Amino acid sequence: MQSLGGIALRTVRSSQAISLRSAVCYYSSSSDKSSYKCVVLGGGAGGCAMASKMARKFGAGHVAVVEPKDTHYYQPMFTLVGSGHKTIADSRQPMGKSIPKNAKWIKDSVASVDPDNNLVTTSAGLQLEYEMLIVAVGLQLDFSKIKGSIEALQKDPRVCSNYSPDYVHKTYQAFKAFPKSGGTAIFTMPVMPIKCPGAPQKIMYLFDDYLRTNDKREGSKILYNTNLPVIFGVKKYANALLEVVEERGLTVNFQHNLVEVDHAKGEATFAKVGLDPVETVTMSYDLLHIAPPMSAPDFLKGSPLANEAGYVDVSKEHLQHNKYENVFAIGDCSSAPTSKTAAAVAAESGILSNTIDAYLKGQKPSGLEYDGYTSCPLITKGGKTILAEFDYNAQPLETFPINQGKERRTMWHLKKDFMPFLYWNMLIRGHWHGPRIFRKLLHLGMGK
Repeated sequence: MQSLGGIALRTVRSSQAISLRSAVCYYSSSSDKSSYKCVVLGGGAGGCAMASKMARKFGAGHVAVVEPKDTHYYQPMFTLVGSGHKTIADSRQPMGKSIPKNAKWIKDSVASVDPDNNLVTTSAGLQLEYEMLIVAVGLQLDFSKIKGSIEALQKDPRVCSNYSPDYVHKTYQAFKAFPKSGGTAIFTMPVMPIKCPGAPQKIMYLFDDYLRTNDKREGSKILYNTNLPVIFGVKKYANALLEVVEERGLTVNFQHNLVEVDHAKGEATFAKVGLDPVETVTMSYDLLHIAPPMSAPDFLKGSPLANEAGYVDVSKEHLQHNKYENVFAIGDCSSAPTSKTAAAVAAESGILSNTIDAYLKGQKPSGLEYDGYTSCPLITKGGKTILAEFDYNAQPLETFPINQGKERRTMWHLKKDFMPFLYWNMLIRGHWHGPRIFRKLLHLGMGK
């Protein structure tokens, strides 16, 4: 018969094994100091992809990842979560499963970076010395820059946002609660840059589709109030989207920037961009979807790593810092002037891997340069998507030998079913560098 002591011992060991990943990686003493060949800041798409590559290159114990969150989200799925086509559970997995197992997870946030001394300090006071630093901290959501928006998101069931895991569940609830007798729905687009600039209008098209499917469209007004003077930055896809807007009776108000929400009155106030003195217009809503302004994380702004806009100042061709040659950046926090998407991260990861290989050999980067490839699957209704792919010059850079400016069911399934699999099993594991090779093959070696 087993003793109670033996059972207790095994229980303790089991509990220790479950928490081992966090326990060996988290430090709280301000006197702690450790050194690594590579420190990666951020456990998002770019951070996990590059940590996986570096951990394979350097081996266990030589790579650290600084990331405070317990959960890793596949953020491109939030549009589908908000429209009821996916659940929030579909979009997430534990951070410990996302960060490579042979990298050390520092479960903390970054307080400061001292690139002159190759030193990162965390909020808990841990000091990390590095030989190489990869910055992949993404963007922060600045809801606070819109007066009343946080209170509205917390208290008003009509106000929602797909940009935060804290609020994305509210979107489909607001869809279902929209008055059957008709009402006004407003979807906003803030000052650029933001994550996936197509997302604020994708949810609008899905809302229109939801109303039509549920016989609620008649008597309803759907407004897209955008800070920008155009509906999309690439002319080919902008023209296609304007056709969708006209066909479905949607209203686009260009150069309208959301500045205040009064949820008690059910009103949103917009500043008309470019006017001096500033003019505002206030609109009533029955549903308000907020895309917040965004910026680089606060610790990065004003640091030696950042440019004037607060982003990591890197070469747009090679993603290596313009002053500190042992510092690199990937994803939304970099100064590379491309649309900030997971597709861009994939393409950047391959370029950055080559750049780091050259650096480790004491050479300057050469060969393949990052052309700004990015992609935005523009969902226009349930079952239809326009697959926008383009480069730094806002010129189409399409993978398939067909017109991707058309709404297609195949692209819907690519977005909804294939891309999540690609993300979880390839991209964050450091094995997916974008579709460049396939693009060449499908275009018979012609083009970029």
